[in-house]
Amino acid sequence: MDDPPRATGDDGLRLRARVRYLYHGSQPPAVRFRLAVIGVDLVIIAFFLAAPILRNMGWAFYVIDYLIAVVLAVDLAARAYAYADIRDWLKRPIVWVDLFVLATLLFPAWLFNLGFLRMLRLWTLLNSDFFWRTVGRKFDDTRVEGVVRALANLVTFVFVATGFVYATFRGAPGVGGYVDALYFTVATLTTTGFGDVTLPGAWGKLLSIAIMLTGITLFLRLAQALIRPSKISFPCDRCGLHKHDPDAVHCKACGNLLCIPDEGL
Repeated sequence: MDDPPRATGDDGLRLRARVRYLYHGSQPPAVRFRLAVIGVDLVIIAFFLAAPILRNMGWAFYVIDYLIAVVLAVDLAARAYAYADIRDWLKRPIVWVDLFVLATLLFPAWLFNLGFLRMLRLWTLLNSDFFWRTVGRKFDDTRVEGVVRALANLVTFVFVATGFVYATFRGAPGVGGYVDALYFTVATLTTTGFGDVTLPGAWGKLLSIAIMLTGITLFLRLAQALIRPSKISFPCDRCGLHKHDPDAVHCKACGNLLCIPDEGL
C-alpha cells in the first residue's frame, strides 16, 4: 500500500505566499479579506468597550472572552507568518501592545484589573499600516490620516483612563459604576471639574492631574491636525523633505524643482 503524500517545502511556501497576499496584496480579494478582518476587529473593540457591563453575564462572558482570544491569536500568528522578517516584526510597539491584549484575554482571572488596557486595540488598529492600506488608501499620508490618528489617541486615552478609574476606585464615593468613571474622566480631561465626582486620597488627586495634563496635550494635537494646512507626501530627491503643499513647484527647504503627480493631489 502506498504511503500517504507528505507536505513538501513547496506547500509551505505556497501557503505563506497566500497569507502574504491576503495581508499585503492590493487586488480586490485581498482588500475584501482585510476589510473583513477590520470589521471583526471593530466588533471585538465594541465588546472590550462593553466588557465592564457584560461581566455580570458569568460564564458566558468568559466563553466569549476565550473565543476572542482564539481569533486574535490566529490573526497575530498569520500576520507574523506573512511578515518577511519575524524579528523586525517583533520590534514594533504595536505588536507588543496586541500581545499584551491577547494575554489579558487568555488569563482574565490573573489580569482582571488590567482588562481596561484592551481598549489599546483601538489605537493599534487605527495606527497600523494594515488599516491605512485597506480603508484609508486614498487618505494615507494626508491630513485626514493625521486627524484620525489624533482622534484615535484621544478616544483611546479616554476609555483607558476610564477603565483605570473604574478598576482602581470602584466603590469610592461617586464612582458606583462604569458610567460614573467615564463621567469623571471626561469632566477632568476637559478641565470642567464639576466636583460632584472626585477621587479620594493623594493618589486620586495625582491621577486627576495626570488626566488633565494628558487631555490638554491630546486636545492640542487634535486641534493642530485639524487646523494644519493640507500637505501631501512626496519626498524631495535632493534634501529628502517629505511633506509639501499640494500645488508646490519647488521644495521649500532647498528650492529643488518638484514633479508631483496629479494622482497625489
